[in-house]
Amino acid sequence: MSVIFDPARWRPAAFLPERDTRDSALVFVVAVLCFMACLTALGVLAADRAARGWSDQLNGEMTVIVRPKANETPDSAAARAAETLAGVPGVAEARALEREKAEALIAPWLGDVADLADLPVPRLVAVTLSREAPATGEALERALRTRGLDAVVDDHTTWLADIQRGAAIARWLGIGVFLLISAAAAAVVAFATRAGLAARREVVELLHLTGAEDAFIARLFQARFARMAAGAGLIGAVAAAALGAGLRLAGGGQGLTPVLPVAWSDLLAVLPCPIAAALVAAVAARLTAANLIRELS
Repeated sequence: MSVIFDPARWRPAAFLPERDTRDSALVFVVAVLCFMACLTALGVLAADRAARGWSDQLNGEMTVIVRPKANETPDSAAARAAETLAGVPGVAEARALEREKAEALIAPWLGDVADLADLPVPRLVAVTLSREAPATGEALERALRTRGLDAVVDDHTTWLADIQRGAAIARWLGIGVFLLISAAAAAVVAFATRAGLAARREVVELLHLTGAEDAFIARLFQARFARMAAGAGLIGAVAAAALGAGLRLAGGGQGLTPVLPVAWSDLLAVLPCPIAAALVAAVAARLTAANLIRELS
């Protein structure tokens, strides 16, 4: 029985098959890398938000250390300081802290001290500044000197510098981790591209003999791995967004991690992940394929 060739039903075989047995492992690795990159981005955003929140809180408050004079008690000196500071323009509230709170604050610096009753523990005044026009530390010190109080104003500049330094370190660490993950993804795609081209060496040589350009063959690998990486990036992004949403929902209003608060808007940071993964994979596949084709030709 003769077989009749039907040109309408004939389709040329693809140079690269639609699926490969190695694709599942490659998709898994790229998806995990994208998942880690998205978590890094969420962590950097949360750390930056936490640092801004701490900075805003410290910027809106000052602490005054009051040392009593010989003719007054520590409590009366603190009360007089609080009354004085409450009348300074730009101060929303001034409150003298109880002795127990002052002792609790200085206890970590003194070590294991059983009884602080015999020590000259200074009193503290917590000052909340007005958000519209906050008072300066110089204005508070001037008001205290006018009333003859022996006090020191702590405007928290040291703590603010530490917080800002820590936030900058966290940002640079996040950028470094993200670049390392991108490099790892590019290396994985480059290895897969080299393996795919090596397995089709004969086909590449045949295409060269028929006049196919190197750029045409390289574009085939570029498109293939870009599609694969985009799908893997989407999987990793969805998984990272789901984890971020879980952390936000599990802990109530502050989230499960109030020290590093994750906001709902942070989840939008995972949206560029599939596109970024496709771009990294496309560039890596194109460069690797072009170099290897030149070696084979």
